[in-house]
Amino acid sequence: MRLVILHARAQTLALLRYPSFSVPTLAFPAIFFAFFGLPRADHRANLLLASFCAYAVLSVAFFQFGVGIAQDRTRPWELYVRTLPVGFGTRLAARSVSAGVFTAASLAVVLAVALPTTSVSLGAVACVRLGAALAAGGVTFVVFGIALGYWVPPRGALPVANILYLTLAYAGGLWTGPTGVPDAVVSISSWLPTRLWANVLWEAAAGHSWRPAYFAGLAAYLACFVALAVRGYRRDEGQRFR
Repeated sequence: MRLVILHARAQTLALLRYPSFSVPTLAFPAIFFAFFGLPRADHRANLLLASFCAYAVLSVAFFQFGVGIAQDRTRPWELYVRTLPVGFGTRLAARSVSAGVFTAASLAVVLAVALPTTSVSLGAVACVRLGAALAAGGVTFVVFGIALGYWVPPRGALPVANILYLTLAYAGGLWTGPTGVPDAVVSISSWLPTRLWANVLWEAAAGHSWRPAYFAGLAAYLACFVALAVRGYRRDEGQRFR
């Protein structure tokens, strides 16, 4: 546990020293909420708040895990750390703790924009359910980000992550809510992991019962992402430490 805390502290401080990472991570979800959420937040404020909270979690999953892991793979420090008697699980746990700090801060910024400007009204039970839904989907996309980090070349990680991040968020309805996705995208949207996650979030925010099918879909995606992440990590190990 001590190693996890020390590694997480070092990683968090390192990222805070790079405003090019920390500022967009904290600001973009709130900015996108102001652009896309506020104009639609008349009677759907709860749903859109849930959507943009997911968008904040998604940004950390793709950039701190996906881009971060891809860029770390070729750095001398990463090669050195891999020679130390510290397991992958310890380092992944530390990265997760650091990601949790940035996620909480990004969510706080979204809430700071949404609460005074919209009619958001969530009870205690709805907040707990929304938090559980964010955690369930967050795990799925964190693993997706890890898989991305081990499969995408370091120089291509940022553009690939941006394309996936924006496309999945838009097509999954995170910017527009349940009824804002264009007809041309609807047939694809229902199969996307972001839409499955959004459905769980919207049901929590609206006080509706959860449908097991949405959780089953997220679980299926999680299993696929875990397999990709493990395969990618072993592939990277084989290439660098034969």
